[in-house]
Amino acid sequence: PVTASSFPVFYLGEVPLSSWTLITIAVALAVMILLQLFVTRHKAGKAMLVVSEDVKGAYLMGIKVNNIVSMTFAIGSALAAIAAALFIVSYPQITPYMGAMPGIKAFIAAVLGGIGLIPGAMLGGFLLGLIETMTRAYIPASLSQLSEGVVFIVLILVLLLKPAGLLGKSEREKV
Repeated sequence: PVTASSFPVFYLGEVPLSSWTLITIAVALAVMILLQLFVTRHKAGKAMLVVSEDVKGAYLMGIKVNNIVSMTFAIGSALAAIAAALFIVSYPQITPYMGAMPGIKAFIAAVLGGIGLIPGAMLGGFLLGLIETMTRAYIPASLSQLSEGVVFIVLILVLLLKPAGLLGKSEREKV
C-alpha cells in the first residue's frame, strides 16, 4: 500500500518536509485555481453563483436550476474524492469517525477565510494548519490535545471580530 512514509523527505533547514506534503499542497492549489476559474469565467460556474444567491431569480432568468444543482453536487463529490485520496495516503486507516474532525476543521477554515470564497477557504486552511502546528510546538507534549481546542478558540474569535472572515466583506442585506 502507498503511504505518506513511502515518499522521500526533504529538509528545509532543520524542518522535515515530506514530498507527499508538497504533492498535497500542489494538488490543492491546482484544484483551487481550476475551481476559481470555473466559478468566475465559465457560464455554468456563474450559474452556480446565481442559483446559490437566489433560486427563484435564477429560474426566472432561464437557468435550469435542477441541472445546476445536480452539477454542483457532482463537483462537490469529485472534490470530496480528491480530498479523500490525499487524506488516506497520510492516514492509512479506516474508522467510522475518521472524517469528523477534518470536516469540522474544513468548515472552520472556510469561516476563517470567508464563507463562499475559494481562496479564502485555502488561506483559512493554511492559517489553521499553522496555528495548530505552532500550538503543538510551543506547548508541552502532555497538553498536545489543547491544539484541537485552540482551533475552536480561533473560530470563536473570528466570528466575534470579523464575522465575514479574513477575506470576506461585510455586506448588509437589503430587504
